[in-house]
Parts: sequence; structure tokens; C-alpha cells
Amino acid sequence: MASTDPEHRDGEETATGEDEDTGAQIAPIVKLEEVAVSTGEEDEDAILDLKAKLYRFDKEGNQWKERGAGSVRLLKHKETGKVRLVMRQSKTLKICANHLVLPTMSVQEHAGNDKSCVWHAADFADGELKDELFCIRFGSVDNCRTFMERIQEVAESQQKKEENKDAFAASGLLEKLSVEDKKTEGKTSEQVPVAAKEKESESEPGKVDEQEKVEKPAPSV
Repeated sequence: MASTDPEHRDGEETATGEDEDTGAQIAPIVKLEEVAVSTGEEDEDAILDLKAKLYRFDKEGNQWKERGAGSVRLLKHKETGKVRLVMRQSKTLKICANHLVLPTMSVQEHAGNDKSCVWHAADFADGELKDELFCIRFGSVDNCRTFMERIQEVAESQQKKEENKDAFAASGLLEKLSVEDKKTEGKTSEQVPVAAKEKESESEPGKVDEQEKVEKPAPSV
């Protein structure tokens, strides 16, 4: 006996509709192509990567302001060997800090908190160089110490590179000067015999006259 219940009939129709396969294929309206995204870090190797929260000191408000929480990394360039500090926010990947680790850079423990440290740097995170005072806080004392020790090692290595560069430049300059001195001495030695001959000819005019008389034929009588 067929069921006269409308709700039961609707259920049967719905089940039948779900089982049907029309075989239609819907093509995407917009075709998306894979785009290569450059981070600017392709030529660098990460020598340190730690989770932390970064603050910068606001001089106008005379207070610390949070820059973001994420990964702070030290990136070493494969060719130049220069090292920069880069920190991005974990969710948005916005740059919080971006500056070179210079030989003059010094990181000190923050007073009253052994998980934090502070330092000065000429930062380029906002697209222009700014003298910033940073404070970074880690989740553990060990991470803070690791960060400070690694920064110190890099700063010292950069200092040695600068000293070697200056020494190489100085040696090159000295070598150039020595070559120029040798050239000058050679020119001086070439000019001395010519000057001596000129002096001899000026000091002995009689000999020159006698030579001229011998060379000239005697007049016929």
C-alpha cells in the first residue's frame, strides 16, 4: 500500500534525487597560476632561529611598545658573509626588525628580567633607517643566553673581517708605492748618463774644436 504521508513522500523523492548522477562537469571560472614569492632570503642561511616577543622603545611616549611575536633569526649571506637580524610576526609574517649585525653591536641583559635583553641598531623594518632601541623577551633563560652569545660571536667575527680587510688594503697600498718607487729609480738612473755627457761637453770645449779641425779637410793651395 502506497504511503499517503507527504513527509514520507518528500523523503523518498530526495533520496532518489541524491542517487542520480548527471555526469555534468563544471569548469572553474578563473584559472589560478602558481606564482613564485620571493622573501629576499634565498641567498642566506639561517644560523639561529628562536621564538620571542619584540619591543621597541618609544622616545616620544617614553615607554616600551610591542612590535610583535614570532621567530627571530640570524641570516648569513652565502657570498658576502654578512649577517643580519630578521624577525617576522608569526601570523602575518610582517617584518618587526631587519638590520645588520655590526662589529659595534652589543647586547645586554635587561635589568630585572633574565629572559630579556636590549640593544641599539640602525633598523630598516619600516623601509627607512631608524636608530632603534630594542628589547626582546624569550620563553626561557637558556634561549636568551643563546641569543646573546650568538650575537656576540657574529659581532666579533665581523670585526675580524673588517681588520683583515683593512690590512689587505694597506698591504696593497704599500705594494703599489714600492712599485712606483722602483719605476722612479729606473727613470733617474737613465737620466744621469745623459746629463753627465752634457756636462763633459760643456767643460771641455777645446777637445771639441780639435776634433772638428781634424775632421775638416785642409784647404787646397
